[in-house]
Amino acid sequence: MPIRRKVSLITLGCARNEVDSEELAARIEDAGWDLADGDASGADVVVVNTCGFIEAAKKDSIDTLLAAHDSGAKVVAAGCMAERYGKELAEALPEAHAVIGFDDYTAIGERLDEVMAGRPREAHTPRDRRKLLPISPVERTTAGAAVAIPGHGGHDDLPDGVAPASGPRVLRRRLGGGPVAPLKLASGCDRRCTFCAIPAFRGAYVSRPPAEVLEEARWLAGHGVRELVLVSENSTSYGKDLGDLRALEGLLPALAAVDGVERVRVSYLQPAETRPGLIEAICGTPGVAPYFDLSFQHASGPVLRAMRRFGDRERFLDLLGQIRAQAPEAGVRSNFIVGFPGETEEDFEELVAFLSAARLDAVGVFGYSDEDGTEAAGLDGKLDLDEVARRVEELSGLAEELTAQRAEDRVGSRVRVLLEEDAGGGAFEGRAEHQAPEVDGTVLVRGPGLTAGDIVTALVTGSDGVDLVADVS
Repeated sequence: MPIRRKVSLITLGCARNEVDSEELAARIEDAGWDLADGDASGADVVVVNTCGFIEAAKKDSIDTLLAAHDSGAKVVAAGCMAERYGKELAEALPEAHAVIGFDDYTAIGERLDEVMAGRPREAHTPRDRRKLLPISPVERTTAGAAVAIPGHGGHDDLPDGVAPASGPRVLRRRLGGGPVAPLKLASGCDRRCTFCAIPAFRGAYVSRPPAEVLEEARWLAGHGVRELVLVSENSTSYGKDLGDLRALEGLLPALAAVDGVERVRVSYLQPAETRPGLIEAICGTPGVAPYFDLSFQHASGPVLRAMRRFGDRERFLDLLGQIRAQAPEAGVRSNFIVGFPGETEEDFEELVAFLSAARLDAVGVFGYSDEDGTEAAGLDGKLDLDEVARRVEELSGLAEELTAQRAEDRVGSRVRVLLEEDAGGGAFEGRAEHQAPEVDGTVLVRGPGLTAGDIVTALVTGSDGVDLVADVS
């Protein structure tokens, strides 16, 4: 019997990358490789699923690739940074034995074979993926139905724990345990925000058919998942390429009804596209968390127009009012860019005023920096780096104070908490409906008979920053 070779798969970046890695993992196993648990020690090849969104993420990706090389294993760069820079990354990082793009994913076994055999493969030349066919290994008929690409279906003898290839569905293997998993709604983005390079390397927006999403949800539920986190570059666009702009409103109740699924959470919402029907579906569907991950980015009208986005402080506060009229305790998080080219002191104060009035549960603040290939990189009115840093520090401090205050306001209320990790001493750490995994706060739940994966109702007795403490009687 031939010795099976071992691959270590390291994932950086967002939840969308986590799904990509689980699809890669299934394909790697199906090609006859073993997946290494934990770090890279003992692996023949280390595949790093990189992030290329902002400078800090790029640096983290490079550092991880170099550390993988130091392990003595062969190193393969995959993911967004590899797709975005291709040959440039390969030339700058000779420690990587291969730099592969998204088009290589369906043939990942062959790429790994080439690496082990020492056969060099030329890194791809990056292209604007908005002008190419979708990267998904799926072909659609004119009616929007999906059919399997030849060679990507019919797996009758898959390794244990790998999702079966039902029709066009990609393979997937869970890489982590726990009761929460991301579920991809779509790939790509059709928006043209001037600061963002993602559409250029992720491609045009392509929705997954509802039946495909539901089938994967059932598979995840069968593997212990209790909360589904729906991810995409823009979830409010789901279904537009399928001819149904209200597809998400119809999909949410169906996902919440999947046997074993206790909670469905939607992420990555565009404020300008968050329509009343979607608000109603998120706030009023049993099993769907009243949670709104709204990508505001700023609150000054002129700055938002320069970003090629829509809205302003009044419109955004009105949107929050619509949400809280239906679900007063709904969770809301957002990210903001400070120091965008042309941002005046008045623009910044408009953002401060919005944040003070918005009562958000979680806030991310980022200082503007030029991104390769974006329109904003060529704009006039760049701010001094020290001034950008000052504004970031001021807004971050305000955000920390306001989100802690919002958490304190929840003391005395009851929350439904998904228990995720034993914290010792009879307590469990988990998340309430207003808290998304990793990016928001947590709840420390105390009480008898607690078990990971359960959802319990608990009384909030204290807060620490954005985190809560709650008791089950």
